[in-house]
Amino acid sequence: MLLKFTKMHGLGNDFVVVDAVSRKVYFNKAQIERLGDRNRGIGFDQLLVVEPPSNPDMDFRYRIYNCDGSEVEHCGNGARCFAKFVLDRELTHKRIIDVETKRGQIQLKVLDDGQVCVDMGEPSFVPADLPFVAEGLMDLYPIDVAGETFELTPVSVGNPHAVIRVEELSDAIVERVGPIVEDHERFPNNVNVGFLQVLSSDEVNLRVYERGVGETQACGTGACAAVVAGIKQGWLAADVLVHLPGGDLRISWQGPGHSIQMTGPAEKVFEGQIYL
Repeated sequence: MLLKFTKMHGLGNDFVVVDAVSRKVYFNKAQIERLGDRNRGIGFDQLLVVEPPSNPDMDFRYRIYNCDGSEVEHCGNGARCFAKFVLDRELTHKRIIDVETKRGQIQLKVLDDGQVCVDMGEPSFVPADLPFVAEGLMDLYPIDVAGETFELTPVSVGNPHAVIRVEELSDAIVERVGPIVEDHERFPNNVNVGFLQVLSSDEVNLRVYERGVGETQACGTGACAAVVAGIKQGWLAADVLVHLPGGDLRISWQGPGHSIQMTGPAEKVFEGQIYL
């Protein structure tokens, strides 16, 4: 099969996007792993597959696969790239796009400056929603990592995140702690791990170790999780600028009962085709 694709990125978090609206496309795990191989394939953090909706009230459905072939529930940077992709390919002319994902429905707004605002839905701090194994509800949960104890905030934003506040962001802590927490027995489905450095009530630095991928240049759901965790803990205000290695995102959350709003860019890198 000759596969046409578009390579895109959101703040360096990179994607291969495939149109499965105009033509039916199916992938198996081995094909996704091959495409995701940065030496022998195209290379990406996630593969995004744009499909027709199953719900007639929605405009599209899209599926998200890590480079290891695993399917995930949500991807904020991918959602912004998705919006730019369907407009560039003239699959829609709407500037407000309603989309189905594995985790539910989301809404994307393409702004006049080309940035995309994503309604990311409401977060959940209930451990079972991640899932996270916990005895009772706490503000911060201690977790043992190779004999050292860290405090984290578990939060679901459609996919599971563990947010750890640190005084300094270093390669050592991300590379050492990230993979251990990702695969910790208290997270039965594994977890994305965010390392949050608070600069002020409305500005933070963040690095995210993503499950099934490793550290990425940016993680949209990770930025959302980190900000709402910071708001819950009283560290942050309702509107926060998040500095990630790949660039900046603006995250807003008005508290329980409200959706998270994420605003940021999306860029097309190139279009191509490859035989599967």
